[in-house]
Amino acid sequence: MFTINIYLKFLLIIGGFLLGAILTTTLGFWYAFPFWLLGFIMLASYIFLGTVQSSAQLIQDEDFAGAEARLKLTKFPKFLYVTNRAFYYIMNGTISAQKGDNKGAEDHFNTALSLKLPSDNEKAMVLMQLANIKATKGNYTAATNYFKQAKALNITQPDIKNQLDYFDKAITNNKAQMKTARSMGKQGMSMMRQGGGKGKRRRPKMR
Repeated sequence: MFTINIYLKFLLIIGGFLLGAILTTTLGFWYAFPFWLLGFIMLASYIFLGTVQSSAQLIQDEDFAGAEARLKLTKFPKFLYVTNRAFYYIMNGTISAQKGDNKGAEDHFNTALSLKLPSDNEKAMVLMQLANIKATKGNYTAATNYFKQAKALNITQPDIKNQLDYFDKAITNNKAQMKTARSMGKQGMSMMRQGGGKGKRRRPKMR
C-alpha cells in the first residue's frame, strides 16, 4: 500500500496552508485553492490515519524503538479511524510487552479489544497476547479463559492457529506439572509425619 513519509506529510500540510494563505492575499482564493486543498487532505490523512501504517512496518522489521517513536507522532489517537485506532493500541501493547511492561501492555490490549477489529484473526491475536501475559504472571485460570475465547473464534491465519496449538500444549503440560508437584508435596508431608512418629523417643519411666 502506498504511504507518504510522515515528515513529508507534515511539510505538505505546512506548505499547503502557507502557500494558500499567501496566494489568497495576493492573487485571490481560486489561485490558492489547490494548495488549501492539498493542506486539508494531508491534515485529514494525518488526523484519521495517524502513523499506524509506517509504525506497523517498523514492528514487522522488529525495530521496536523506531516504532515507538513513530507512534508518538500520532498526537490525537482518539480521532483515528476506528480500525487504525485499534491497531494503534495493539502496537503500543506489543511494544510495552517487549519492554517488560505487562501492566501497560494489558491496558493497551484491553483497549484494542473494546474497539472494532477487522476480523477474528486480530481479535484472537490480542487475546493470545493477554493469555501469554497472564501465564507469565502465573495466573493460569485467566490465561486459560483468554485462550478459550481465542479458540472459539473463526481463525483463518495458520500462524495464529499454530500459536493456539503451542499454547494449548504448554498450558496442559504446566497444569500436569503443577498437579504432580502438589501430589508429591502431599506425599512428602505424609512421609514426614510418618517419619516423625517413628522417630519419637520414649521418656524413661520414673522409678
